Amino acid sequence: MLTPAQAAILVRIALANVARPYPHKLDHLLTAPEDAFDHRRLHPAFYGSYDWHSAVHMHWLLARVRRLFPSTEIDALLDRHLSRETMSVELAYFMSPAGRTFERPYGWAWVLKLRAELSGTRWEAALAPLAGEIALRFERFLQAPYPVRAGTHGNTAFACLLALDYARATGHQELLSRIREAALRWYESDLDAPLAYEPSLDEFLSPALVEAALMKEVLPAAGFQAWLAGFLPEGIGRLGEPPSGFDRADAKQVHLDGLSLSRAWCLRRLGFPEAAERHLAAALPHLEDDYVGTHWLASFALLALSED
Repeated sequence: MLTPAQAAILVRIALANVARPYPHKLDHLLTAPEDAFDHRRLHPAFYGSYDWHSAVHMHWLLARVRRLFPSTEIDALLDRHLSRETMSVELAYFMSPAGRTFERPYGWAWVLKLRAELSGTRWEAALAPLAGEIALRFERFLQAPYPVRAGTHGNTAFACLLALDYARATGHQELLSRIREAALRWYESDLDAPLAYEPSLDEFLSPALVEAALMKEVLPAAGFQAWLAGFLPEGIGRLGEPPSGFDRADAKQVHLDGLSLSRAWCLRRLGFPEAAERHLAAALPHLEDDYVGTHWLASFALLALSED
């Protein structure tokens, strides 16, 4: 579905963002008076795109487009940012006192998705140690008794969907089993999704749709159809219509453009292409309205345009 013209726009946005160090929202736990908080020194690979997790998924954008439309410009950027040296510093941060729960689970999941996308490339080995450490942490995290259902960064269904790509790409059977077990434990008994509560003014994920997309991955086809009939007994309802009337210069409200894009991704996976198109049409014209959205929305657009 992704056209060369669309890919060129997304790449232009991503290349500018991943190398743009400011403005930056630093998420860093200070553990001692002498702790440094120079974000470019702490994160030499993922210092751009406003915040760490956005930098990771904008690198995923570049890696995905490169696979579909090879580019020497993307290759050069990935060589600079995803070297063994820069990735060793990123891993060291995770091993420090400040990194124990840093970016759990959203940033973790995007690292795993990036590593899956880089399979078979010259950057695979550089990213492998960080991805391997995060995969171990993710396995432990999946033992949690409850999911996170919020439509923001903590959402566990979305993290599991991205981590599934890593588990499959690397043949990580233990992680694959843990994701399936957690998904069934957390979501299998869910009935009558409360669609009246979607969306809120801060969501970039649909709690109902992303959960359904995950359950489609972990249940057999017949079992999933039975589960979906109980979870969405009246169909997708209001989830088929994109949100509107919000302030795209507000860093939180612009999440709703991301909601349209992530809904489109989920709706395609769930077999609602017309609703997906409505969401894409609503959000794609606004990828560059303001930097509060420009630093991350393109990667969600690519999810919707290149995966189903």
